[in-house]
Amino acid sequence: MEIDLPEVVAEVRKAFDTYEDALVNNKVDTLNELFRNDRRTIRYGVNEVLYGYDAINSFRVARSPVGLGRTISQTVITTYGRDFATASTLYERPSAPGKIGRQMQTWVKFPEGWRVVAAHVSLMDPPKS
Repeated sequence: MEIDLPEVVAEVRKAFDTYEDALVNNKVDTLNELFRNDRRTIRYGVNEVLYGYDAINSFRVARSPVGLGRTISQTVITTYGRDFATASTLYERPSAPGKIGRQMQTWVKFPEGWRVVAAHVSLMDPPKS
């Protein structure tokens, strides 16, 4: 298996960047498009446990658009072959001062493009040095 083929990493990075822009700008249609429309798609959020595309869509539609801005860092995208990838990043939000957010996504390439099939978002106190 080929890991981190440059062209595949670039594809996933583009999808990840599109997701990030949609997230901070509350582009719900884009966010929903980037999650796989499947009952097996999962999103564990800071305060929610969502099983299936319909639950994720309902969460996105009802979510407040206030305070979505954030700064990401230490993003790592790893691809396995041409159709599977993970994306991990840290984030900080002005709406959650003193906390560090963590986001992990599993991306799969389908005929319609790269889609998130599983995601986990959490918020924590910064590690003590």
